[in-house]
Amino acid sequence: MKDLIKTLYQKFHHLILYGIIGSFSSGLDFAVYTVLVQVFGVHYIVANCISVVAGISTSFILNRNYNFKVKDKTGRRFGIFLCVGFTGLLLSNLILYTCINTFALNKIVSKLLSIVLVVFFQFLVNKYFTFKPNEHGESVSGDAGL
Repeated sequence: MKDLIKTLYQKFHHLILYGIIGSFSSGLDFAVYTVLVQVFGVHYIVANCISVVAGISTSFILNRNYNFKVKDKTGRRFGIFLCVGFTGLLLSNLILYTCINTFALNKIVSKLLSIVLVVFFQFLVNKYFTFKPNEHGESVSGDAGL
C-alpha cells in the first residue's frame, strides 16, 4: 500500500501540490471577494477582479517556488501566468454573470462554482506552458534572467 501511495504521489505530485496551492490561493480569492461584496458592498465584478489578482499573485509565487520549481525567466513566466490568470478572470466573470443574472444564483455560490471550473483550465495551461521546464527537461533552481 505504501508503494502504491508513493507511486501515485510521484506520478501526480504536481497536480497534488497545485491543488494544495490552488486551494490556498482560491481561499484567499474567495475571502477577499466575500469581504468586498458582503462587508464593503463592492459590485461583484469589481470585487472579483480584485480578488482574482490577489489569488493569481499568490498562486504564481507559491507554484514557482514550491511546486514546479522552475525559477528561470521569472518575468516572462509571470507574464504568461498573468495572461492565463486574466483568461481565467474573464471566464470567471462570465460564469458569475451567467449564474447571477440568468440563473438567479447567490453571488457567493456562483463564486464557488466559478473557482472550481476555472482551476481545472488553469492547471492544464500552467503545467504544460507556463512552468514547462527548459529545453533540457530540467527545472532551473537559479534566478537567471527575465
